[in-house]
Amino acid sequence: MGNSPADPNRLKAFRRGYVSEYLAALYLLARGYRIHAIRYRTKLGEIDIVARRGDLVAFVEVKARRDVDSAVFAVTGTAERRIRAASEIWLSRQPDAHRLSARYDIVAVRPWRLPTHIEDAF
Repeated sequence: MGNSPADPNRLKAFRRGYVSEYLAALYLLARGYRIHAIRYRTKLGEIDIVARRGDLVAFVEVKARRDVDSAVFAVTGTAERRIRAASEIWLSRQPDAHRLSARYDIVAVRPWRLPTHIEDAF
């Protein structure tokens, strides 16, 4: 009953996630990153945002939560492994992968606040 595709709560959560990823991408752009992918999907996992600044690639997990701690703790070990696996696939497809350094970040999107970027979160 509560898990049908037309469930208003699921739709609301999906929209909130989509908007949060968009806000996080805009925030990263403002901080000098180039966005290479949003919702990069592989068989092994999904990365919310792939952002690059110079030779640094940030694989970013976006969490919409009321506070930063909740956002950080919402990224489970399983999610971290999936993001790392997907990042290896993304990197393997880059012609300059040999000179790139990878970092795993979290962007916490909170209501009525600027996003918080936690670098090297996992």
